[in-house]
Amino acid sequence: MTLIPRWSFGTQVCGTLSAGASREWLVTDGRGGYAMGTVAGLRTRRYHGLLVVAGATPARRMLGLAALDAIVTLPSGAQVRLGTHEWASGHVEPRGYTLLESFELRGGVPRWRWRIGDLVLEREIAMEYGRASVAVTHRLVAGPPVRVTVEALGTWRDSHGERHATGDELTLEPTGDGVLVAGAYRVAGPGYEPDGHWWLGVRAREEAERGLHPDEDLRCLGRFGADLEPGGTLAVSAWAGDLATAPPPAATVIAAARSRAADVVAGAADETAAALALAADAFVIATDAGPDVVAGYPWFGAWSRDTMTSYEGLFLTTGRAELGRELLVSYAGTLSEGMLANTADTGATEYNTADATLWFLHAVDRHVAATGDTDLAASIVDGLDGIVTAHLAGTRFGIRIDPTDGLLTQGAEGKALTWMDAVVGGIAATPRPGKAVEINALWINGLAALAGLRERLGRPADDLRKVRELALDSFRARFPDPAGWLRDVVDSTALQTYPRGDDPALRPNQLLAYGLPYAPMRGTDPGPVRAVGAALLTPLGLRTLATGENGYRGAHRGSPVARDHAYHQGTVWPWLIGPYVDACRAVGLDPAGALDGLIAHLPDWGVGSVSETADGDAPHTATGCPFQAWSVAELARSHQIPEAK
Repeated sequence: MTLIPRWSFGTQVCGTLSAGASREWLVTDGRGGYAMGTVAGLRTRRYHGLLVVAGATPARRMLGLAALDAIVTLPSGAQVRLGTHEWASGHVEPRGYTLLESFELRGGVPRWRWRIGDLVLEREIAMEYGRASVAVTHRLVAGPPVRVTVEALGTWRDSHGERHATGDELTLEPTGDGVLVAGAYRVAGPGYEPDGHWWLGVRAREEAERGLHPDEDLRCLGRFGADLEPGGTLAVSAWAGDLATAPPPAATVIAAARSRAADVVAGAADETAAALALAADAFVIATDAGPDVVAGYPWFGAWSRDTMTSYEGLFLTTGRAELGRELLVSYAGTLSEGMLANTADTGATEYNTADATLWFLHAVDRHVAATGDTDLAASIVDGLDGIVTAHLAGTRFGIRIDPTDGLLTQGAEGKALTWMDAVVGGIAATPRPGKAVEINALWINGLAALAGLRERLGRPADDLRKVRELALDSFRARFPDPAGWLRDVVDSTALQTYPRGDDPALRPNQLLAYGLPYAPMRGTDPGPVRAVGAALLTPLGLRTLATGENGYRGAHRGSPVARDHAYHQGTVWPWLIGPYVDACRAVGLDPAGALDGLIAHLPDWGVGSVSETADGDAPHTATGCPFQAWSVAELARSHQIPEAK
């Protein structure tokens, strides 16, 4: 029996902006593009729209079709507008959300139902997989025959910004069945009537909350309409790319989306596993360069650290090993000076992380362990050896192995090279130069992983094991702190912050030193892991800093600067639940119940998915991206292994 994930809300959620506009839905096209909005139908982000098109990289997206507002003309001649918009004044009009009877996300297809007395109108949305194309249907479910009109609102701009009527011209070219916008995308449907006037001052309240400019102008692209009998449907499609080739009929696109969702979740052991398999599917995409991973929707592109941290949960847990193999080979081709490339959200390729490469070693090891794919190991082992050679010699940004103790140190002015990577005004918000605990856990783990891969191939590995032995002894001598947990950084070069050179702050990074397959503290005293759980564990993951520590910030809110300062100073990160569960199992602690809060979170914010972050203080309101790859991946991976081993 196939378990089809289903999330539904009634009028108390849909018809209340505080509830319905705080829950978001997402539909993706498998190329990095998407359609996204809220359960209530209000666009609350600059990123919300029905056709958001990925460029050469998923980080470079353009927003096209912003909204389709339905208008019902009743037999009496009265018109009822079912759209919902907020304006620069703060006024909300029209208020179509008040007529919403229900919202359902089933099999990845969102569906709304509005009720006007005995009349029920239903909307469904799906994207054509592998193409920037969206289909939207409006079906008269019940009631008298009526005229349904759909007003199309659009723009063509970078998804991170806004566009105004006073800016560059937004060209509209009628096509007979619709309109070509900015020469970039088409909108088509029955009964097209051109328009072209601007809607001024459309507000996105979430951008105001994030300290960003919240207002933009949208252009009315025209209207589509049809007279509907019960069971009748008005369908509108929008697409970019190959403009000359129309997409399949909307009903076909929606049926295909449901069928694909059923294939994705086939074989899931339970409802949670099915939900997480479908959630994971949104992040695995195809690009012209091969498979890749979107770190988070709506604003992140591909980041190598996120991709490799997510690898096991996105590819191995969900049965995508062959696609994952292709991704690993592709990423191996980016190695330079022993470092994995990191594609920034600007679209530029950078080499600016101390841990992404070490997570890559871990991902390759997990792949080979799960699949027995020694051919993969043989094809990239020389590159993996080059990682160790470069780190021993020293590479970019002070990333090198200290020959006196075998530990990995890193740091450069104005850089934040660990996953706690926020930089404000050229200064790291959470300075961690020196020998960071998780970086060295990953290094020690990676040496063992590579040694194992070599031995699988019949190659000697004594040199790697000797390097690891020195690092292992040093780790066990240097990182334990009298406070009862592991130091976060030793030999820190941020001397003004840590005069002794060692940072004893209670953070979750030490969990990797216990839970990785070849972790330096695996199987040792459970006391530090217990201390981490007691101080940092929340229903949505782990805090990045204990509440009693200097610099703790309990709210991840406000301007970009305020949020960046809080990002790793107490803010909760759901992805850390994976390392926590691993560490518990490795030292003999029972993590029972640790996943329950995150499973309950699935319908709470990004419907059917897991958020990027949450406030450190209760009630741990979700923040950041509503749909985050490593949050989903680590929950899926941890859920798959229910018992300690």
